[in-house]
Amino acid sequence: MPRPKSKEELLSLATNNFKKLFEIVNSFPRQKQLAEYIFDNNRDKNIRDILTHLHHWHTMVMDWHTIGMKGETPHKPAKGYTWKTLPAWNKKVWEMYQETNFETAVQLINKSHKQVLNIVNEHSNNELFEKKKYKWTGSTNMGSYFISATSSHYDWAIKHLKKYKKSL
Repeated sequence: MPRPKSKEELLSLATNNFKKLFEIVNSFPRQKQLAEYIFDNNRDKNIRDILTHLHHWHTMVMDWHTIGMKGETPHKPAKGYTWKTLPAWNKKVWEMYQETNFETAVQLINKSHKQVLNIVNEHSNNELFEKKKYKWTGSTNMGSYFISATSSHYDWAIKHLKKYKKSL
């Protein structure tokens, strides 16, 4: 499916890609779910790392939304980081979750995925997809942030996990 252009498409693709993600995760034998594997990004070393990365980006977009909807400008991607320094930020995110076990990672991403979809559901199509409607979204629209944190990010994870599966 092409990039969502409506609330309905966003919710559908986010839901479907999340389901696909967990179909792949659950298709691995337990030992492979926990095993180390070096993904292409030289950062993520196992499925838990992928899941916590996605979870953290959910929390980030929810924070941006909360701050932005108050009329304030959130730090994007995070305070002290820019989009050009995103690899350094993602490495820091990776470090934050190294003590998190696989089961907790699954719980975290399931919870944050639902929370993100709840926020999307609170908005109209116009609120999500009108460009420059909110100061905090800059020249784009709010929906783009939610697409990036859900369906597009799930695509990224699915590709990594499929590659891992082929290597087994």
